[in-house]
Amino acid sequence: MLTWMFDAAVPAAALLLALALDRWRGEPPAALHPVVWMGWALGACGARVAPGRVTERDLWSFWLATIAWCALAAIVFAAAAVLQWAALAHLPAWGAALALGLLLKPLLAWRMLRDEVLAVESALGESLVAGRARLAWLVSRDVQQLDAAAVRESAIESLAENLSDSVVAPLFWFVLLGLPGAALYRFANTADAMWGYPGMRGGRYWQWAGKWAARADDVLSWLPARLTALLLWLAAGGCVRWAALRAQARVTPSPNGGWPMGAMALALGVRLAKPGVYAINAAGRAPQAQDTRRAVDFASKSIAALVPVALTALVLIAMVHAHA
Repeated sequence: MLTWMFDAAVPAAALLLALALDRWRGEPPAALHPVVWMGWALGACGARVAPGRVTERDLWSFWLATIAWCALAAIVFAAAAVLQWAALAHLPAWGAALALGLLLKPLLAWRMLRDEVLAVESALGESLVAGRARLAWLVSRDVQQLDAAAVRESAIESLAENLSDSVVAPLFWFVLLGLPGAALYRFANTADAMWGYPGMRGGRYWQWAGKWAARADDVLSWLPARLTALLLWLAAGGCVRWAALRAQARVTPSPNGGWPMGAMALALGVRLAKPGVYAINAAGRAPQAQDTRRAVDFASKSIAALVPVALTALVLIAMVHAHA
């Protein structure tokens, strides 16, 4: 009985602590941030695995990048596993929860995401030029030709997609696989952002070298993206029809991004588009300033709804292990 309680209580307390630290303190310094370290490692490897010119069916780059991704992923997973084992094996329950919470926090980022999206809206209140400049901190697309509505659309899209990538998915994998699961997911998501690009980027050609990173992130994000859509549906009071959401989710090229973005667009009643690529809820109205704040409110409520779900899942998993 005591073992079962420990197995559930420690990760539950760690999860709550990580969310509390995110709210109170935000991101740790870059020099101490494990996701920044992942980015450094991926950047160094990427310069060696991706060619500097366009190539046809480059299987050499594909396999070289795949091996590099797997090696780095194994290092990340093993390091997180060792840290988790050390905390659980050598610390009292409260110390293990504290250590795991401190280690989990950098693997999720809600406060930074919320602040950046609201900063875009605040900058738009000053001028369109300021809004575009602030949006460029948040998205990788060209922002120079966007009008005010398109700037808001991009900010709300980023909020919805990163709600899944930066909050729901890390916690989902933490619940299932502990700290190693959350760390592996953040590595895969970072690798997709840096390598999973269908063409030239940063002087390197990623069409083949980035395929594994892109597909791995798709697989690991599949369930969390749909869970995020469900949480947004709950936050919106169930006003979104699931059939309509499924239809909108198919509009985007991504197998996952359309789910949280579609749920957000339908909940707000707005159109979210990437020029020349897709238009989610195309019949919706252009977003206004209040829609950005409503979107942040929906995302906050989604995280609040996620917490009891995650805690319940941890209890059920501990019970299953205890009776296995």
